Amino acid sequence: MSTTSTPHRNETRIVADPDLPTILIIREFDAPPERVFRAYTDPDLVVQWLGPRRLTMRIDRYDARSGGSYRYVHRDDDGTEYGFHGVFHEVRPDARIVQTFTYEGSPDGVSLETAVFENLGGRTRVTSKSLMDSIEARDSMLKSGMEYGVREGYERLDELLGGQQSDSADRRTETGS
Repeated sequence: MSTTSTPHRNETRIVADPDLPTILIIREFDAPPERVFRAYTDPDLVVQWLGPRRLTMRIDRYDARSGGSYRYVHRDDDGTEYGFHGVFHEVRPDARIVQTFTYEGSPDGVSLETAVFENLGGRTRVTSKSLMDSIEARDSMLKSGMEYGVREGYERLDELLGGQQSDSADRRTETGS
């Protein structure tokens, strides 16, 4: 089994089973499931954390509901664009998202992704499993720099969730509660 992680408070584990065309990503966040889930499904929040910092993101559509679809584009400083799209098959609030994922630079490589949000008593563990067409497709995705983008995106999500927590704490302090 291949595993990579970052030296971050909440470690991101990325595991590729040598016998299956899957990638498993496990990450904990210091926020309850409803806040983490909202960051996954609200396009105004998604654009703030998904992907590496060096890229800007444009969302063309993001209808995070069962039967909905999405398309977004990451843009590099040199103007290179990377488009992604898919369909939300199941969106169960605060619990689970099942969707397809296609990188438009490789349109035949559609993966099926399932994200499960586990309540850890004020914290959340997100376990995402991606199923690809083949082990070769999985290995190609891993070699694409996906791991770097996932880790950095989750660090950005930590910052976003921390900012939301700080805003709440500031309001409690201001109101004396």
